[in-house]
Amino acid sequence: MTTPRPEPQISVATAKSVRLGVLLAAVGGFLDAYTYVTRGGVFAGAQTGNVVLLGVDVAGGRWVEALVFLPPLTAFVLGVMTAEFIALPAIERIVRRPVRAVLCYEILVLVIVGFLPATVPDAVVSVILAHVAGVQVTTFRVLVDSPFNTTMTTGNLRTMAMAAFHRVVEHDREAGIRARRFGAVISGFLGGAVLGAVSVELFALRAIWVVAVMLIVALALFVFDERPPRSAAAKR
Repeated sequence: MTTPRPEPQISVATAKSVRLGVLLAAVGGFLDAYTYVTRGGVFAGAQTGNVVLLGVDVAGGRWVEALVFLPPLTAFVLGVMTAEFIALPAIERIVRRPVRAVLCYEILVLVIVGFLPATVPDAVVSVILAHVAGVQVTTFRVLVDSPFNTTMTTGNLRTMAMAAFHRVVEHDREAGIRARRFGAVISGFLGGAVLGAVSVELFALRAIWVVAVMLIVALALFVFDERPPRSAAAKR
């Protein structure tokens, strides 16, 4: 019986890097802006917003409108379960590089979504993208050495504020570094949302392909990081 081959250490470092974290946060912000503007006012990743809007509609007796938010919530949960399934040891024997496999899956789904016509119901697209967001947020959840979120920003904002407090009050340099890291991630999320809104104005529903390009860049980071040094390659 062969033991599963673990992800190379350099892949693990890339998956937890600030540059990848900022890029994936931008993807999360983009997806939320995209679904909110083009697909019925729901969020792909920010399920807190969906729960709030669901509660508002329920309180107002708008039961039909409230039902719109249930499919993306369910799809997000299934996305989380999908990511956990991929991480099982039995699956790791088949999927040798699960992190890169997740990025490839996201890219494929987003390219397909870009081809869907406007006649496809909003609920269908929001469900697909919520599932993608669930997979992403579960796969990428550590920034260097701290838990973080690529599809929502509340927890990241709290972590940044706490770290900034300890930097100012206790002169903790590590806390200051952590605050800057999370500040970069929050800025990435905001930038992604802005880019998403602008892209929708320019490209309408095809704007989702911009996210696919961003994820291709994220995948390239792993490929680039795992290239052997030129000196080592020359000896082969």
